[in-house]
Amino acid sequence: MTTTLRPTEPLQRDADGVLSRHFQVCVNSRPVGAIHLATHPLFGPTVARILDLRVEEPDRRRGRGTVAALAAEEVARGWGCRRIEITVPGDAEAALRLVTALGYVHRNRGMEKRLPATPPELPAGSRGRPMTEAEFGPWLEYGKAHYAQSWIDRGVPEEQARARSESDHAKLLPQGLATENMLISVLEHEGVAVGTLWLSVSGDRAFVFDVEADARFRGRGHGRSLMLLAEAQALAAGKQAVGLNVFAGNTPAERLYESLGYRPVSHAMYKNLL
Repeated sequence: MTTTLRPTEPLQRDADGVLSRHFQVCVNSRPVGAIHLATHPLFGPTVARILDLRVEEPDRRRGRGTVAALAAEEVARGWGCRRIEITVPGDAEAALRLVTALGYVHRNRGMEKRLPATPPELPAGSRGRPMTEAEFGPWLEYGKAHYAQSWIDRGVPEEQARARSESDHAKLLPQGLATENMLISVLEHEGVAVGTLWLSVSGDRAFVFDVEADARFRGRGHGRSLMLLAEAQALAAGKQAVGLNVFAGNTPAERLYESLGYRPVSHAMYKNLL
């Protein structure tokens, strides 16, 4: 039996130049699933994304998804793409095994924690306070450079990574410290600044955009204190959950989040197209 992709629409191109197309996954011309392929709105036309890949239950576990994903890679190459990405739900173990077998590697994981009703207490001597304007400028420049480097380290070309960092920060912090629903805090311990926290409290959950203990004070539990501060701020804002992203390979951070009860909700994967 032959598994192929059949377009269900003409190639779409939006005003920003993003390409997109829906396909049926077919076995000997019989539809058994669907796939949606597009180029990346931020990284540009050289990066493709598999936005959806589904095989109907009667035809699963027969290699249909594997062939469909490989066929999507060929389409992406035809569009001139040099990298392809896919996001796998945290509980989709079969899909995660499939894309891993196809050579996709983790870029980052989305994690989430449902919060208890009672806010956690910070360790004795620790407290959170709002970041000052004098602290904000250096923090922002460092954050943009560090965020871009995280993408570069995972195969994203430097120009794309730096453009992504500038775009994301400009979008998320248009009014700097005064941006609505953004809390940017400094953790102090015994009166000394030991870390920073950037928390969003918009939407139905809080989200940690950045958390970092000062390198001079690492290994003393301040990372955990920063996360407890995030949970307390989330509860104060009426949120019942906190989400975050952690880049693959950041083992200390992953262990910390897991120890605090965070669980994977998504896996962002990528593959370089030869």
